[in-house]
Amino acid sequence: MRKRYSFSSRHTGQAKDPKNIRKEKAKFPAILQKLLYEADIIIQVLDARFIEETRNKDLEKYVEKSSKGMIYVINKSDLAEKIKEVPKPHAMVSCKNRKGIRVLRDKIKILASRIKKDKITVGIVGYPNTGKSSLINLLIGKKSAPSAPQPGYTKGVQKLKLSGNILLIDSPGVIPKEEYSSIEENLITKHTKVGSRSYSSVKNPEQIIASLMREFPNLLEEHYSIEAQGNSEILLEELGKRKNLLKKRGEVNFDSASRLILKDWQTGKIKV
Repeated sequence: MRKRYSFSSRHTGQAKDPKNIRKEKAKFPAILQKLLYEADIIIQVLDARFIEETRNKDLEKYVEKSSKGMIYVINKSDLAEKIKEVPKPHAMVSCKNRKGIRVLRDKIKILASRIKKDKITVGIVGYPNTGKSSLINLLIGKKSAPSAPQPGYTKGVQKLKLSGNILLIDSPGVIPKEEYSSIEENLITKHTKVGSRSYSSVKNPEQIIASLMREFPNLLEEHYSIEAQGNSEILLEELGKRKNLLKKRGEVNFDSASRLILKDWQTGKIKV
């Protein structure tokens, strides 16, 4: 039997156990806890290139137990040539190309109409650099939420009016608690790949380039038109020479070459 999806509301369905709700909520930073408490609807912004990697499963458990409504926004769809299965209900969006905004706005209004309150609050959440602030600016039709292609640009919660009775709440990007202080190479690579750790400050960028080349064979070589046979050292050396990223003795600065690639990656110049 095909699984059916529907918009839910905090005012519909069976009552949830408040102890379980508090247990899930305790996993989040205070600033996010406040947003989750105030919001009637949650919009989780995901990166179309890395949908599963940018999902916050703890957040989803909390929303499910609290019976709040949730919409998944699959942002940066212009950077993903092939988009795999996506969670529902969702809206495909490209903030860069201004696509999908009307559909999302309609979904929000439909969900809000089912909530028996005079004023509806919509919380925008997601990993750093998934495009939350850019999304809000397009939804409300003007630049009210500061945005930049770097993680952590939004510093605090902002409340902005979407329509007569609907208020949007923007918040800083949040990495799940168990991942935040991790020193595991796979998680650091993941955070750099999705843009939640900045290319300029991440440690061991060369290892991350090697990991990206294993995960996406030929992608970087084709983007930079360099034949490296899957070898990250060859790619970085040739790119370093081409871009004149050299040390005093004329040797290639592998660290700088690695960060150049990561910068191109995080700013959307490399399509997956």
